[in-house]
Formats: sequence, structure tokens, C-alpha cells
Amino acid sequence: MRVLIIGGVAGGASCAARLRRLDEHAEIVLIERGPFVSYANCGLPYHVGGVIEQEQSLLVASAATLRAQLALDVRTGCEAVAIDAAARRVTLREVASGATRSESYDALVLAPGAVSVRPPFPGIELPGIFALRTVPDARAMRAWIERDGPHVAAQRRGRAVVVGGGFIGLETAENLARRGIATTVVELLDQVLPPLDRELARIVEERLRAHGVELVLGDGVAAFERGADGALTVSTKAGRALPADLVVLALGVRPDTALAKAAGLAIGERGGIRVDAQMRTSDPHIYAVGDVVQERDTVTGDAALVALAGPANRQGRIAADAIAGRKSAFRGAQGTAIVGLFGLAVAWTGATEKALRRRGESDYEKVYLHPGSHAGYYPGAKPIALKLLFRKSDGKLLGAQACGEDGVDKRISALAAFLQMGATVYDLEEAELCYAPQFGSAKDPVNLAGMIAANTLRGDLPLAHWAERGEGLLLDVREASEVEAESVPGAVHIPLGELRARLSELPREREIHVFCRSGQRAYLATRLLLQRGFRARDLSGGVLSRRHLLA
Repeated sequence: MRVLIIGGVAGGASCAARLRRLDEHAEIVLIERGPFVSYANCGLPYHVGGVIEQEQSLLVASAATLRAQLALDVRTGCEAVAIDAAARRVTLREVASGATRSESYDALVLAPGAVSVRPPFPGIELPGIFALRTVPDARAMRAWIERDGPHVAAQRRGRAVVVGGGFIGLETAENLARRGIATTVVELLDQVLPPLDRELARIVEERLRAHGVELVLGDGVAAFERGADGALTVSTKAGRALPADLVVLALGVRPDTALAKAAGLAIGERGGIRVDAQMRTSDPHIYAVGDVVQERDTVTGDAALVALAGPANRQGRIAADAIAGRKSAFRGAQGTAIVGLFGLAVAWTGATEKALRRRGESDYEKVYLHPGSHAGYYPGAKPIALKLLFRKSDGKLLGAQACGEDGVDKRISALAAFLQMGATVYDLEEAELCYAPQFGSAKDPVNLAGMIAANTLRGDLPLAHWAERGEGLLLDVREASEVEAESVPGAVHIPLGELRARLSELPREREIHVFCRSGQRAYLATRLLLQRGFRARDLSGGVLSRRHLLA
């Protein structure tokens, strides 16, 4: 059996390695247009910033290693330019020489990944404007900063404009800022990190600004110009003129489907190659994996494009299994991801509230909580801002998002596993998780999220939300010193410890919305009021959530 794999990173390399482990006799040809295979493009911003100093550290496996250990025919600097699906042949071109040749296949795997979005802005080809997608991109950017950029010299700090506030844009902004370069991020939407709900994104924005990164939100690029002194100017649609010595384009990616379209393969409504659960395309002899494919969102069931390394690697394994005759199926993706910025981790999995709203969903509820990363009595605990989404009808998990300086990754990873297995908030209540004071709490944040959500569904804790609470009476049960430091306009203040003695001050004919700093005291107060005949709701997340929900 002869298998051609086009694309030697994540999905393609994973497919090749898995297929060799399953079939020692197959002839496997791995084709990559760039100079490297199996490199960690997620690490590119950190190479630019000098955190990962050596370029070689980005190479998960070299072409030589794959040849020696797996007997793969690895061809770098080689690109596929045409597919003759009827004849089962691919035309290959050597990038350096331009020479072409035709190769046959029994099975073909398309893993070309995605290409950076590069709109035709005036001036976009000027020197000093970079994308960051490959190791050579990172090399060129570092060279510009360290040697070639005349305005990024020791005598002046240097200025950078990053266009796009997604993963790569923000990670690159962080690394440029750490190098002492004054950095501005321009994002067309009104928030950074579009996959997040807005209130969680506000926490990220605060951290970026606190570390000197300027944010221009709700505005897009119109053009690039170079002045007489050689410096760049980034002009925005709102009329801003942002000076820059370096510009990074991080406007996202789109599936690289040129080959597939030319070969007549079916393309999905989201623009990726349409595949089945075994990663087969509309041609039974051609498979596709990674950023180039359209997959199924496991939470909503909708078609999705998920440009993440984890799903790409799993898809590569599934395609290899299918080629080798094994029964494997890709479940779909739920978009689990994390990004670290100036010591803050922000992670998410599953559906966001804005995605549910776009679909017209109404059968969902949300809770906000701010637990510590580990037991409060042990030094060093850090707060985690956590949002959990679940169905009102049956408690099934729909998604989660979290921000914090410690413990965010393991909480979202745990919730992602629960979500993949179709768990409910009642399962979170009963989850048995690691506990020692330096690692967690007897009631882990995952447990607490489930308990709060389950209490809501059982009717023990009716909820209200700051952004949609209506006309209920605001009741603040914090201590006087807390109210003095941060007051909420229009709220009646009765500390929790005084509430039982002052119930006569509250109206019974009006709904009461109770809050404290983060939620624990408001929960106690809400339970008290409900059992004393009042109509009460807990304002989820307390004052800590209010800051970002109403921003």
C-alpha cells in the first residue's frame, strides 16, 4: 500500500507515525512545502520573545528522525500542486528548483493546515509587516527586531502594532512587550479573544493594559504607510494613526482548501473540507485532517472550524486507523483551549453563552463563582473566575470558561473531560478530585460549580444576573468596610450577620436580589430569606462578576 500525506505538521505527522506503527509494510511518503516537519507552531510567539531561545527546540521531530525511526519517505521543500483523483496521482513540485513529478497513491491524506488571513489592505506588503505561522516567519521577525529594524534599536524602545486579538496576536503582543517594545493590539471586535464571552475577556483586557499593552477595540485596519523616516503608520477605519516599527498580522486563519477544491472534493458550509467520522472526504481514497477540515461541534452539533493541535493530532490517528482497516471514529471537537498572558491563564471548553444566544437557545443557565485555587488556609491561594453553562431542563454541561493565576488549566481540563462524556452538574457535585491544601480544597472549584448549579436546578438557589436582573430590590450583605471600598448604587445594605434581626426593613411584595463579594454570603442570605417567606434571588458571582458584566 502506498500512502501520500500532504502536510508534515500536527495532523499529517501524527497520521504518518500512527500508520507506520500499524503497518510496517506500507510505503508512506510525507510531503511538506516548508523546510521543517513536525514543529510546534504554538511556540512561535515565545521564540520571537526569546523564551524559547533555540529554533531547534521547536522541532518535535526532525525529518532525519522520522526517516531513521519510522522509515518514512520525508520530502521537505516539496509541495503538491494538483490531484488527479480519477488516476490516483498527485503532481509534486520542488520548491527550490521548480521541477515537477507525478506520484501515485492508494490512499491520500490532505493535511495542508490553514493559511493566514491577509486582506488586501493598501501597503500590506511593506517591509516590517509580518505574519507568524511558520518557523521561517518567526526567524524573520526576530531578525528584524534584533538586527534589521532600524527603529527597533537600543536608543529607542521601539513600537509594534499587532493586528488581531486572538491567540497568536495576544501571545505575540505579550512577547513583544516583554522585550521592551511598546505594543498596541488592534481588534475589530469589541473584545479580545473572540471565543470567550465578553465578561471573561474583560479580565484579560485588564491584565494586558496593566502590563503596558494598549488596546484599540472595535476598530479595524484601513491601510499601512511608510513615512520619510522609514517608520510605519497603521491607519484604522475610525481615523486613528498608530506609529509602528513592526507590524504583526494575526487576523486568524482559513482552511487551505485550494488543492481539495481543484480536485472536486466536497467543501462544507464553513469552508473546510467535508469529512466523515473516519476522516474520509467525498472521494473514498482521499482523507483530510487538521485545520483544513470542517468538523462537528460536539455540544451544539453545528459544523465548525477548530484550528487546534489536539483535534488535529487525534484526526491524524483516526485517518491512519481507517487506512489500516481499523474501526475508529472521530467524535468531533468542543474547542478546549488555554492561553497564558502575563501570568494570567484563561481557558475554555464547549459552548459560550454568546454562541448559544446566536443559535436561539433558551434552555440554558449559567453560574459565576470565584473560588480559590487551593485551600485558603494554605499560603499562596489565587482566585479563579469561573463561568459554567448548563441546560436548565436536565443539568447537562454545555461549556465553561475560567481566568486566574493558578489552577485554571486543571479545572477546565477536568470540566472538558466531563463535558465530552455527557456529564451533568449533578456529576460535578459528586466528582472525586485530588485534595491536599497546596493543590485544592475538599470542595474543589469543579465541585462547587456543580453544587451551585444543582442548587439552582433544585430550586434551592434562584438566580439573577447583573446584566439582566430587572427591577428587583438590591440587597448588599457585605460588611460596612467592603461597601465603603466599593459601593453598588441603589443597594440596601444589611450585613449578613444582622439580617435576621432586620428582616422588617425588607419588602415582602418585591423580589430581592442579594449579593456579596463573590457569592457565599449571598447564598446564605438567599436561603434565609426564602425560608422566611421573601421572594429572593442570588446575584451570581457577586461584586466580582459585576465589575466585568457591566463593563
